[in-house]
Amino acid sequence: MNVLSGKSRDPRAIEATVGFAADDAGNGIAYVRLRSRAAQRLVRVAFGVPRLPELLGREIGYAALTAVAKRLADSGCATASFKISESRLAEDLEGRTEVPATLALPYVNLRCQLNRFAHCVVSVDERSAPDLAARARAEVTLHVAA
Repeated sequence: MNVLSGKSRDPRAIEATVGFAADDAGNGIAYVRLRSRAAQRLVRVAFGVPRLPELLGREIGYAALTAVAKRLADSGCATASFKISESRLAEDLEGRTEVPATLALPYVNLRCQLNRFAHCVVSVDERSAPDLAARARAEVTLHVAA
């Protein structure tokens, strides 16, 4: 579902396509393409994440989406559609997979932020989100090299 369709009359509705990355120390960057009925813009959101090697980077998506959702909710957004490239994260949020115990707290934190919206959808976007993730990875790599 696209919250920007005619079905959504909320002028504060936002479509947020999110790409993210983090280094081994847990310094993360999310690039978010925000679209509303009135405008479109690109936003950079920094976040931190405790790295857990056994999760193979899965924790990064939780931290990134939590930071982005918090930023949007704090700005007064009531309806949000999040588009991400990580299908595993979307499946976790739909309840189709079991979340590892080490992700229990990040899962609860993310759910709390998503529950701040009157209406919220998280879906997979295999076109735009990977481009934003590549941009975030490039920035993280440059930061580590510097």
